[in-house]
Amino acid sequence: MDGDLNPLHPGNAGIADAVARAPADRMIGDRPKTLRWLLIVGVLLALVLGGFYGFNRYRAQAIANFFASNKPPPAQIAAVKATRETVPRFATGIGSLAAVHQVTVTPEIGGRVTRIMFEPGATVAAGDPLVQINDGPDRGDLANYEAQARLAAITLQRSQELVKRQFTPQQTVDQNQAQLDEARAQIIKTEAIIAQKLIRAPFAGRLGVRQIELGQYLSPGAAIVTLTELKHLYVNFTLPSTDRGTIKLGQKVNVTADAFPGRIFTATIATIEPQIRADTRTIMVQATLANPDDALLPGMFVNAAVVLPPEPDQVVLPDTAVDYTLYGDSVYAIRQDGTDAGGKPVLKAFRTPVKTGARWGNKVAILSGLDPGALVVGAGQIKLQDGAAVVVTGNPPPQPPANPTPQ
Repeated sequence: MDGDLNPLHPGNAGIADAVARAPADRMIGDRPKTLRWLLIVGVLLALVLGGFYGFNRYRAQAIANFFASNKPPPAQIAAVKATRETVPRFATGIGSLAAVHQVTVTPEIGGRVTRIMFEPGATVAAGDPLVQINDGPDRGDLANYEAQARLAAITLQRSQELVKRQFTPQQTVDQNQAQLDEARAQIIKTEAIIAQKLIRAPFAGRLGVRQIELGQYLSPGAAIVTLTELKHLYVNFTLPSTDRGTIKLGQKVNVTADAFPGRIFTATIATIEPQIRADTRTIMVQATLANPDDALLPGMFVNAAVVLPPEPDQVVLPDTAVDYTLYGDSVYAIRQDGTDAGGKPVLKAFRTPVKTGARWGNKVAILSGLDPGALVVGAGQIKLQDGAAVVVTGNPPPQPPANPTPQ
């Protein structure tokens, strides 16, 4: 048909080539536009990132300049000097008090209480009567035996006169002598029973709580009252077996009790157990303690410190100058670190590890880490950091109370 396109026709061939080249020319024309957009986006992204980076750098520098120009003022502290002193030494242990004389008063024989002759808590002397048990029947027996003894004595005297005249045999005299001796023995026995029924204080001391009532029947061994001698006490405490070479009889022992904070009682070692406990590897020590005012009581827990020869020429600091932590002990040593604009020395506190030794009173011995004469912070270490600037005031460091009272 005339209207159909024939690719073999020369005119139709030109039209087909034009149609085929059109998409390729369009792609070549769009490529420069895409590259321009990518370039524009890349430049904008670079400008944004560069702006953020520059802002962060500026902010960090501004913060650094702010803190550099706003340093805190130097901390005001009280300083102390490390000195050389003689350090006392102690072998310390924990123990308890025991009475030298302490008993529960009990009857040897039974009976009914007829009299109570003491007041609970009273102080008694040795031999003071405490309780009377009914002894009426025994006194009747005593009168009977005394009458028998008198009769036996008279009969014996007559027999002795008759035997001299040979009117009676010697056997009669012996029998009468035996009867007299038997009566006297019964008298002694009855008097002992009567004495047992009058219960007396075996030694001087202080009575406890009364445990009987008037008219009560007491069995042998029943508790009447406790009696304790308080003027002298035993201090029983233990020490590590390694301290055996440093302790000996007669050494002084400083004893303290929680009931009397700040007060030191003095005792003397009287006995050292001659064997070591196999389970704890400790040695038992007993000291005698004078208790004139009856302040201490048996059964109290106490801290015992055996006084050992002191160690001379040791570095010593107040106890408040040492910072005790789980990671070790340290002090803040004060040293000069240049001068300021006015030529005055700049002092800084530097944390210095130390090894501590004995502590006594308000002082502590420094075994290593600090030289004598060094200036250290006396108190208030919690507000300091290593290398912090400080100003030394003329005020002494605060002292803990000598006799703290628990609240």
